[in-house]
Amino acid sequence: MESYEPERLSSAQLAAMRRSLTSGRGALTRRSLLRASGMGALALGGMATLGACGIPPAKRADAGAASDDHSAEEKEVTFSNWTEYMDVSEDEKGRPTLEAFTKRTGIRVKYTEDINDNVEFFGKIKPQLAAGQNTGRDLICVTDWLAARIIRLGWAQKLDPSNLPHAFANVSAQFRTPDWDPGRAYSYPWTGIPTVIAYNVKATGGRKVDSVTQLLDDPKLKGRVSFLSEMRDTIGMTLLDQGKDPGKFTDTDFDGAIGRLQKAVDKKQIRRFTGNDYTADLSKGDIAACVGWAGDIIQLQADNPDIRFAIPAAGYITSSDNLLVPAQARHKTNAEKLIDYYYEPPVAAQLAAYINYVCPVDGVRDELAKIDESMASNTLILPDKEMAAKSRSFRSLSSKEETAYEEKFAKLIGA
Repeated sequence: MESYEPERLSSAQLAAMRRSLTSGRGALTRRSLLRASGMGALALGGMATLGACGIPPAKRADAGAASDDHSAEEKEVTFSNWTEYMDVSEDEKGRPTLEAFTKRTGIRVKYTEDINDNVEFFGKIKPQLAAGQNTGRDLICVTDWLAARIIRLGWAQKLDPSNLPHAFANVSAQFRTPDWDPGRAYSYPWTGIPTVIAYNVKATGGRKVDSVTQLLDDPKLKGRVSFLSEMRDTIGMTLLDQGKDPGKFTDTDFDGAIGRLQKAVDKKQIRRFTGNDYTADLSKGDIAACVGWAGDIIQLQADNPDIRFAIPAAGYITSSDNLLVPAQARHKTNAEKLIDYYYEPPVAAQLAAYINYVCPVDGVRDELAKIDESMASNTLILPDKEMAAKSRSFRSLSSKEETAYEEKFAKLIGA
């Protein structure tokens, strides 16, 4: 049996998670900012558990191995997901794509919206995973950094490609080979979350804002610029602007990005670092331009025609939420069939039309156009080839790196 040191969370990591839960990506909405509603003491309690106890010091020799698969005799699958992350019927009493899956396959889906944030959810399932027990879930949806951690600890089951023909063929190139799961052996993306530049064209006097350099140096934007309080997004976008690859950067590169941002802070170019509370200021014009999340921008544009977005020539950061089958799940094959179902373009289009995040499925454009032509042409939902080619992911970090980087970032933003 391999031995592992406890993977404790440092004070810097815990502080970053608190920022995420209260106003950052942990509070980023699924369509309507509902993601923040279920956190509170429970979420912070989950962080306390992780910080105090860490990851168990040893991994079972059989951790992550498939349990006896009861899919054939038990035609069911239990799926845990975020709120507002699944299509619903007009009367809000049904879930059309899930119901169609059951009708086609005979597999009943127990669908639960019990993920309010990654940290809280991990605290909920960690004891069972560490003990080699079934979590009661066959399929979960977690953000890339947590997916990486679960896979690294041996707590996700390796997927059977023979049950995933649509997923294997249709996953978009930009999501195909994350460094934490090359070739998607253990996971498939549910949706993508792009970080872009947003601006209020009225507040900029009609000028386009399309680069981090412009945000940091344009004197006409002084004091009316914001960046995100999420380290990976702000540093990632700055690294790209400096010609560095967020997937391969060094400590020196990171320090260079911090220094670049610090200069803008010192000369008061940057008004503040924010979570998703930048949206109100951007809509009013108090913030003229910022680094923001695409899901927010789509929602703002529905109410304010002055809100625009730009993809920098240097590229942009995309994170993802991902489907995993936990170790010891009872219905692995049924879960794989459900994953594959959502990679059929007509089904993927129906889902994308409801949740309005980046669809990771190739070949969905024509199907989405049948539902809503404007969505099919919205590159924040379906990136075109040029936009997809500019997408970059922030590389996986060791616990030591994350602690050091979060400490430096916290000092920068005054957290």
